[in-house]
Amino acid sequence: MRRAAGYVGATVVLLVGWWALALAVGSPALPGPVVALTAFVTVWPQLWPETLVSLARVLVAMALGTALAVPTGLALGRSARADAVFAPLVFLTYPVPKVVFLPVLLVLLGLGNAPKIALIGMIVFFQILVTARDAAKAVPHASVLSVRSLGASRWQVARHVVVPAALPEIFTALRIGTGTAIAVLFLAESIAGSNGIGWYIVDAWGRIDYPSMFAGILAMALLGVVLYELLDALEARVTRWRSAGR
Repeated sequence: MRRAAGYVGATVVLLVGWWALALAVGSPALPGPVVALTAFVTVWPQLWPETLVSLARVLVAMALGTALAVPTGLALGRSARADAVFAPLVFLTYPVPKVVFLPVLLVLLGLGNAPKIALIGMIVFFQILVTARDAAKAVPHASVLSVRSLGASRWQVARHVVVPAALPEIFTALRIGTGTAIAVLFLAESIAGSNGIGWYIVDAWGRIDYPSMFAGILAMALLGVVLYELLDALEARVTRWRSAGR
């Protein structure tokens, strides 16, 4: 209830600020919230299929990137030998902005879903990989020894000590990665797309249909909120021990 009230309050503040800015600018390129929300309701029958396409791309990309990054990062964090070999490679490639590979992916994978999913998945992979590695390395050695002294195997140590300790930081990285993923999704869909919210926004902009353009922007913002809440609900479910200990 408190969370919903917070969303309502933040929405009111944003709408008032938006209205004041639109009034001050006085340009058709920045319609007020009433015009944009009216357009959102009007074009929703055309907009919701594009929203589903974008949502599917982000979910698949984040799932693939996370599924590959978490075990790899945890393994690097718990193995000094593997970390010494592969960490330099990770740190050399991590700072490279992955969006520069979009033209290469478009040539190799075409103009469909594959290059967009690959690009977003690549970005999420590196963010989660570095976070999972650092979280695994930060697990206190005493905690590992105490479990090993009870006869736990390496798999049991990983399952009951390393993974639970790393999960909160992994979910934090996923939240941060969500914003980046949506931004990259917009870029990919606007440059090389024939569907999706990014394509819809740029198409409306090209037609000088600014209310519809802002309807697309609202849909993309809504997409971000939905993904954030999904991650929050998933974290609460898989880390129930945190709330139980408070």
